[in-house]
Amino acid sequence: MKLSEVSAQTVRKFEDKLRENGRSPAMVRKIIGSLGSLLADAQEQGLVARNAVRDLRRNRRRGRDQNAEKRQKGKLKIGVDIPKPEEIKAIIANANGRWRPLLITAIFTGLRASELRGLRWKEVHLDRHELHVHQRADRFNDIGKPKSAAGERVVPFGKFVANTLKEWKLACPKSQGDLVFPNGAGNVESLANIINRGLLPSQIAGGVVIDGRAKYTGMHALRHFYASWCINRPADGGLGLPPKIIQERLGHSSITMTYDRYGHLFPRGDDAKELDAAERALVN
Repeated sequence: MKLSEVSAQTVRKFEDKLRENGRSPAMVRKIIGSLGSLLADAQEQGLVARNAVRDLRRNRRRGRDQNAEKRQKGKLKIGVDIPKPEEIKAIIANANGRWRPLLITAIFTGLRASELRGLRWKEVHLDRHELHVHQRADRFNDIGKPKSAAGERVVPFGKFVANTLKEWKLACPKSQGDLVFPNGAGNVESLANIINRGLLPSQIAGGVVIDGRAKYTGMHALRHFYASWCINRPADGGLGLPPKIIQERLGHSSITMTYDRYGHLFPRGDDAKELDAAERALVN
């Protein structure tokens, strides 16, 4: 490849290829670090205008900084950032056509939009009620590895999702990539189509609106709902899962990321009823 053709995107693809070939995360970091040093030397000699490795790292750092800034501005709020259960019910009831199985899978598995777009049928085990995340489709619709090693995971689902996917499999367009949610031509579905033709119309039809417009503008709102559903106690309609399990289901690279984003949603264990029960158990 010519130096002029090396970009942050090609470096990312190179990273994915290294992981696909079985390189360890530490080895991938060393190789990319060496590539960055070579490009820095080439840049000093005027052989290349930009260091694509530095550009990629800068983009990632900017993304982390933006996420940190969002967390500092305020915690995710139910009914603002996270759909309420009744809003989720309305979305499901009004999701139609090929968008219905996609939105239902997003709601009850918490997969990122990129992971849904890259999901293959061979990774969906309807008999075991679980799906395996091994790849994603980026914003250019290119298939590659998940964002991190933790992104490769197994996510269980219930009968409702299983039955929905069984019905969808009979009507799903054929695709060379064995995609679960391809577009009509069998290629990777665009994120814009999912949002503009699926998510937003389902909300508007279900009355999940603000000033006549859909309340939640991105697919990440459904992922936030899944996280809150996993966290909430069974008595409140949730699963009540431990934080470590939730981290694994969401594909977070660390438990810190899970706590930073959703820590305020976990039950404190010190409400009046629980305190009363604990006191009675101790003194009686």
